Amino acid sequence: MVFCDGDFWHGRNLEARIEKLQGGNNAPYWVAKIQGNVARDRAHDTLLRKQSWEVLRYWEKDILADVGAVAQAIAERVAAKRRQG
Repeated sequence: MVFCDGDFWHGRNLEARIEKLQGGNNAPYWVAKIQGNVARDRAHDTLLRKQSWEVLRYWEKDILADVGAVAQAIAERVAAKRRQG
């Protein structure tokens, strides 16, 4: 399963993101929202892996920087899984 995670919503560089959010409007809401998204993502990863799914996550900024490299990495992983049977 491939996820393309938005940097803001899914907490890329979480500690720095929380620090920045602390200085903004409605900080408690936004900190809890982002932390909840991160926790939910981790819980989903765990559940999917228990069901024998492979979980691949890519950050928005990384995809935008080099979509070809991300696509190649995904294609290589799919090919490797097919070879494994």
